[in-house]
Amino acid sequence: MKKISRRGFLAAAGLSVAALALTACGGSASSVASSAAASSVAGSAAASAGAAGDLATVVAGKLTMATNATFPPYEMTTDSGEIEGIDVDTAKAIAEKLGLELQIDDMDFDAALLSVQQGKADIVMAGVTVTDERKAVMDFSDSYATGIQSIIVPNDSDIASPDDLAGKKIGTQRGTTGYIYCSDDFGEDSVVAYDNGLTAVQALNNGQVDAVVIDDAPAKEYVAANPGLKVLDTSYAEEDYAIGMAKGSALEDAVNKALEELKADGTLQSIVDKYINAN
Repeated sequence: MKKISRRGFLAAAGLSVAALALTACGGSASSVASSAAASSVAGSAAASAGAAGDLATVVAGKLTMATNATFPPYEMTTDSGEIEGIDVDTAKAIAEKLGLELQIDDMDFDAALLSVQQGKADIVMAGVTVTDERKAVMDFSDSYATGIQSIIVPNDSDIASPDDLAGKKIGTQRGTTGYIYCSDDFGEDSVVAYDNGLTAVQALNNGQVDAVVIDDAPAKEYVAANPGLKVLDTSYAEEDYAIGMAKGSALEDAVNKALEELKADGTLQSIVDKYINAN
């Protein structure tokens, strides 16, 4: 099993606050207001970001978050069209501490990563894993959660461990570490990249791929919604999740301070508990 510093859950079935160690996936857009005044850039953290000439959206009193809302329970779209999830609520709490209004822009995962690099968004939160390649083009906050890359297979599959993926056709989400790991381990010809995890799981149901490698939380969501599929007990990789920002962003210290406070006062754990049942 691969292990890197980045994207399981605390307790057997979910995240735990202990694992939220702060030291240590083009579409519609949705705007979400925090409880702070939309027009103000209050607080020393937000003020320092503006004074340092950070992104215009911050100076205008908005914190713009790029995401890919197909990654439950971190970000997903409700039947009413609202975007919710662990990342969304965490970003709201950060924005409130910075005295900013949160704006959420939903797009493809690759586009979300590129958005912060190009200065079109202030932060990206989409279950983003910290890798050396990504660190070369963007900065990251402290880790706010850890994740597991899991393997989804049909119930009658002969695949019982990551080693059994050799010679199989593997579905992944484009641009994710699952795609990178599988391509490195089994060759690009063995991996099919889909725009999102749901499409990859649909391909698995249709027999177009033999397995899907994706983060554990959405893997469990997809399996629950698709009888006949299961998640293997043996994980493929363990990683840390962090918030991506532009290189040299003056927001980094402010975001890290907000994360530390949210962990200390129990807000992060309450957000996790809202979306993940550890029982």
